[in-house]
Amino acid sequence: MKEVFHAYIDEAGDEGFGKLRSPGSSGQSRWLCLGAAVVRKENDVLLPAWRNEICEQFPSKRKKELHFRELQHEQKILACDFLSKKRLGICVIASKKETILDSPKKEVFKQKGHLYNYLVRFLLERVTSACSNFSERSGRNGAELHVTFSRRSGTDYQSMKEYLTLMRDGKEIIRPIRSINWSVLSPDNISVENHSKRAGLQIADVVTSATYAALEPNYYGYTEPRYSLLLKNRYLTDSHGTLNCGLTLIPKLHQCGLNADQTAFINDLTKK
Repeated sequence: MKEVFHAYIDEAGDEGFGKLRSPGSSGQSRWLCLGAAVVRKENDVLLPAWRNEICEQFPSKRKKELHFRELQHEQKILACDFLSKKRLGICVIASKKETILDSPKKEVFKQKGHLYNYLVRFLLERVTSACSNFSERSGRNGAELHVTFSRRSGTDYQSMKEYLTLMRDGKEIIRPIRSINWSVLSPDNISVENHSKRAGLQIADVVTSATYAALEPNYYGYTEPRYSLLLKNRYLTDSHGTLNCGLTLIPKLHQCGLNADQTAFINDLTKK
């Protein structure tokens, strides 16, 4: 039998390029992160209990629904520390949007949904590869992945599925270096749900937002790596480590122009 996995996908940041945020001013995010919380089938049924156990430690008036941006600092620490002890995998693709402004393809990426779908591809390549490797190590006869996206306004999920089907059928004009493992994922196993309906999506929000906080400077110009570093042992790894597996930067690390704090975060996260 195939080993069954579930991946819940959420994003942090936005796709806008109009006015990127700077310390002391408002604007659109400099980073867009797309992340997945990945669990085996037997742990998928535990996700509501995990979510509830986190929320039960918050003030009694709080509903049993996780929204990372609504949590106070100490509550974010609690949520990440709790999840660090659970059997889930984290995979995040992080795009530094300002680097696209120097790209000859910048007008393409400015089209609605293009950057998001571009990151979806990177994410599914890495998650399907990890699921295949996990099932191989456990001696199972292959892997099967079910993907649930957190619904976001303005995203045409049907067009996304059609594009993924085109990729699966080998009809792309330019073939990628990596590819999604289509023996693991069928476009028919991709669904979309509201954040409030699935505990897995709320957990994906936590792990994706934790990574985003370590890369995106806040209003005062500071980043916060602690949330993500608490989750360090949950990021997916391969034979080369965490980078380009559990966390992938776009463009590549040496092209991102990270500041000292962001560089320190990457070094701490990827250090064995």
